Amino acid sequence: EPSLDIVVAVLTGLINKNLVASLVNMGAKAMGISGADDGMLRAEIKDSELGLVGNVVAVNTDPIKAVMKAGCIPVIAPVAMLLSEDAPDGNDFEATFLNINADTAAGEIASALGAERLVFLTDVDGVLDTSRRLIPRLTERQALGLISSNVAAGGMIPKLEACVTALKAGGISQIVDGRKPLALRDTVAGKTFGTRVG
Repeated sequence: EPSLDIVVAVLTGLINKNLVASLVNMGAKAMGISGADDGMLRAEIKDSELGLVGNVVAVNTDPIKAVMKAGCIPVIAPVAMLLSEDAPDGNDFEATFLNINADTAAGEIASALGAERLVFLTDVDGVLDTSRRLIPRLTERQALGLISSNVAAGGMIPKLEACVTALKAGGISQIVDGRKPLALRDTVAGKTFGTRVG
């Protein structure tokens, strides 16, 4: 719990507000929120051995839509509220926070919003095969196969899982090298690089 207090403070405070400030300095309108705001992300404990780390089981998109309706980019800290049937006052969650993998949260949010596109900016070219060559396109089955065969490892696993989650809403997902100048703009404009899932 003391570690989670630090995680919540850093993710919802320092990191979130620094990202918001960077966007505002570039001329964008941005607003920082967290998965706890209006119970946006509700989760259950992923594995008791991991402690207060959660799996998202419900997404309330109302706060995200409110921020977007105000013309702002929502910058969402990946913190969730623990679901509990035993919570007091008839609430379906108690005031216990859970840390959520940011990639996982992004996939769940994209799916709940019915997003047309989910883009992960990372520090590699995209998804690589066993020979370290870029895989430009994956189906859902191929993405899951890379995970089960251990070809995908480390931080790429939650990204691929999130891509598959987002596909359920009918959109496409992309994993691209965010170190490249204008990577996000070029991806949204339809330029082909990185790995597309779906």
